[in-house]
Amino acid sequence: METTPGKLVVVISQGLDDERSSVAWSIANGGINSGLDVSVFLVSSGVDWVRKGAADKVHLNPLDPLMIDMIKNVIANGSKIVVCPPCAKVRGYEASDLLDDVIIIGSGFIHDSVKEGAAILSF
Repeated sequence: METTPGKLVVVISQGLDDERSSVAWSIANGGINSGLDVSVFLVSSGVDWVRKGAADKVHLNPLDPLMIDMIKNVIANGSKIVVCPPCAKVRGYEASDLLDDVIIIGSGFIHDSVKEGAAILSF
């Protein structure tokens, strides 16, 4: 009997200067390592994490990897990273401003994930 992995959506609303973001990206990576189907939904200043070049030198917690390495690992493992459209727009971000494979999509993404049984963690 084949089982489907559990789903986890990590919502990140904190930006480049808040250590809670490091915890959120770490939990997303831990979920991937545990075999969960992980997605990350970025809102408010959390969208800054995926602006090209923004996280390249950010290291909020010296015990964690560089932030960009955690973000790239999420992408490399095929997990979805989605950005709230109004949150991107208010910052002047378009898809071309964001890391490859990051998509701008509305809150319906979260609603669909909940309908599919996802656990939601918000930071």
